[in-house]
Amino acid sequence: MSFSRLRILLTGATGGIGLATARELAARGAALLVTGRDGTALAALLRDLALPEERCLAVPADLADTASRARLVVTALNWQGGVNTLVNNAGVGHLAMFGDQTPADLDAALTTNVSAPLQLCHALLPQLRSLPEAHIVNVGSVFGAIGYPGYAVYSATKFALRGFSEALARELADTRVQVHYLAPRATHTPMNGAAADALNASLGVTVDPPERVAAALCDMLASGRRRGVIGWPEKLFARLNGVLPGVIDRALARQLPQIRRHALQASVAHAAARPLTDSRRKLG
Repeated sequence: MSFSRLRILLTGATGGIGLATARELAARGAALLVTGRDGTALAALLRDLALPEERCLAVPADLADTASRARLVVTALNWQGGVNTLVNNAGVGHLAMFGDQTPADLDAALTTNVSAPLQLCHALLPQLRSLPEAHIVNVGSVFGAIGYPGYAVYSATKFALRGFSEALARELADTRVQVHYLAPRATHTPMNGAAADALNASLGVTVDPPERVAAALCDMLASGRRRGVIGWPEKLFARLNGVLPGVIDRALARQLPQIRRHALQASVAHAAARPLTDSRRKLG
């Protein structure tokens, strides 16, 4: 497969994994339609990529907003003859015990992590099916295979995305649309707060740079692989959880006091930041 033939819609392009992925895709020769909520960050990304205008376009969009998402779809269907690859990378989530999260937190996670990627797939699928080559890449998480305490909501959304990816790939098995699902493990991104970083450090969790995820995503596209989990022993744990979940139950039960302690710190920080976040959304 030649990356120079790919015209890619990349969501969440200014986040940690998104930014690294945009750079990796550009370096391999792909044309990019990048989107995110922050127009200033998108403009900075365009300058960073330094691609010709016809090879890169930035469209600010809030995927949780129906009208904003619809405008993005129209652009994607028409830009350079229409995109032939969708990379659903945008996501939200934070360390918190389920009972400490607000209804707004639940809605935001479900909308951004599940509804938005499904809606984008649905809107673009007729065009993708008409093309000689097309791809859908859904960026999930190892927590989409292992339900992890402190990430119940996030795990739920990534389990949903994994199930959707698997079912859609089977629906499209006799078409030219390839569906891929990539599950990173813990990754250094702005989405992780200080409490999550401290939890990972206390448990000795390996945290990957976003560039490793970006390279794995591009390698998946190049090879045509449908599924991928990044990291060892995470690959083993994901498989073990499927056949012997009690083993994982007991291992995580031993970690629960640490998880609760750090999750409480994360919830306090998240609550303190919420008024500022909400005001920015109203102004934006």
